[in-house]
Amino acid sequence: MITAYVGLGSNIGDRSANILRALDILSQTDGLRVCAVSSLYETEPEGYEDQDWFVNAAARIETDLTPSELLGVFKEIERTIGRKESVRWGPRVIDLDLLLYDQLCFDSPDITIPHPRMHQRAFVLVPMAEIASAVLHPVLGKTIGALLAELKTPKHVRRM
Repeated sequence: MITAYVGLGSNIGDRSANILRALDILSQTDGLRVCAVSSLYETEPEGYEDQDWFVNAAARIETDLTPSELLGVFKEIERTIGRKESVRWGPRVIDLDLLLYDQLCFDSPDITIPHPRMHQRAFVLVPMAEIASAVLHPVLGKTIGALLAELKTPKHVRRM
């Protein structure tokens, strides 16, 4: 089994319920086991800032699914919960991102591992540090905790 990390976010509707529903569906998915989940955090939007604040979390999973298979699972969960395509980094009912997949470095048109901007985003690093502070970023060679400590001008992130 491979250890992977998933980032979850929502800023439309009952944001916390959307995250919990996604986690519940993940926990019922064949070939995947949810091992740890961070607290929920209310976070300031990044990129496209003219939108409501998000609720974000991170989860550690064990899986025998490939990264492409996981991406398919994540997209199906997003559709099930009601996500519609919109502007990049815009409002969404639910978003699931594959952040790390063991120490794999992988780039394809559909997915890049590790997530290419995770080390720049407090809404990713704060929940990740709660459950995986000592995990090494496979490209940067620094722990999640160290990346969080080095983050410059972080956006607001507060535990719910």
